[in-house]
Amino acid sequence: MKNISAWAIRNPVLPIVLFVILTFVGLVSFVRLPINLNPDVSFPGVNVTVVQPGAAPTEIETQVTQKIEAAVAGISDVRNITSRAVEGTSLTFIEFQIGTPIDRAMNDVRDAVSQIRSELPDSIQEPTVTRVDMEGGAIAYYAVSSTNMTLEQLSWFVDNTITKRLNAIAGVAQASRNGGVDREIRVELDPERLQALGTTAVEVNQLVRSLNLDVPGGRAQIANGEQSIRVLGGAKTAAQLADRQIRLANGT
Repeated sequence: MKNISAWAIRNPVLPIVLFVILTFVGLVSFVRLPINLNPDVSFPGVNVTVVQPGAAPTEIETQVTQKIEAAVAGISDVRNITSRAVEGTSLTFIEFQIGTPIDRAMNDVRDAVSQIRSELPDSIQEPTVTRVDMEGGAIAYYAVSSTNMTLEQLSWFVDNTITKRLNAIAGVAQASRNGGVDREIRVELDPERLQALGTTAVEVNQLVRSLNLDVPGGRAQIANGEQSIRVLGGAKTAAQLADRQIRLANGT
């Protein structure tokens, strides 16, 4: 080592040239180093989403979310379970131990949800199980405000104008609204009338929900072409819903 140091001092040209070359290569490599805001990593996390149109958060929690939590809690290598029940939707995030194969985790979650499918309400859409995609997050957030619109009008404008235009842009996977308000029709029941008719709020809720749906009716040949048929049962206004007649289990 001493001989090398002494030789470098006596012959400084070659060490200086090597230093310059290494510095140049390092700078070029640094400039060309790819940078990714969200690197492609395999994060052991799985989302379970269940949609039940029209269901209140309390119903979602007791009828769907709690059952899914109990089903996935017994899966091996589960580290944490986080759930959220909102209007018409149950969201459950299952975090696994680092190093757990994501494919195996997804299969285990699918199997667990399938085993309790018969215990979930018939009115739900099929549960969806998706992996957590670190590169699939939102890349931009925009705050929208207005001085001449109510919160309801602004929410409608975002959903029907801004969101549609953003989704029409090539390369945009999804644009959605967070916050604001969603239109709903609230049905208030008379407890004395329910008791007189021998029914419960749960039964009325199920009947109204089953009637207030738009469902597919198949396809048919119309005017030398095949057209899809839909049965439109959803009420657009509170007056339309008030005009609906429901038949209770006792025949009234």
